[in-house]
Amino acid sequence: MSTAIAFDTYAYVRKLRDAGVDEAQAAIQAEALVALVEDRLATKQDVAMLQRDLAEDDNALRRELAMVKADLQRDIETSKVDLKRDLKELELRMVIKTGAMIIGGIGVLFGLMRVWPLPVQYVAPPGQEIRLPAPLPAR
Repeated sequence: MSTAIAFDTYAYVRKLRDAGVDEAQAAIQAEALVALVEDRLATKQDVAMLQRDLAEDDNALRRELAMVKADLQRDIETSKVDLKRDLKELELRMVIKTGAMIIGGIGVLFGLMRVWPLPVQYVAPPGQEIRLPAPLPAR
């Protein structure tokens, strides 16, 4: 807020004096008003400078947001690769454990069959049955 605002203190003092206020008191009020206006009110240059600063900040934030977005995308891609690798490893471990359980189950089954054999032995039927011709009927 570097630019001063044009304020006619003499005209302000004269209006207060014409309204019946003491001239010394009117001068003090004019000085206080000038200090307040210069300190608190924004000029067009102040607004333009603020807009320029906001535009620069906006551009900086956009660049930073783009960098963060790129970092997040890179992290997501890395996480995807890691997840695929971990799932493949888990799949292989599951295959190995499942195979081990099947082999173990078969081993236990054969072991039990050795300890407690089946009470009846299986006898295969003959491969071919011999048929004799039927006897001729008596006359």
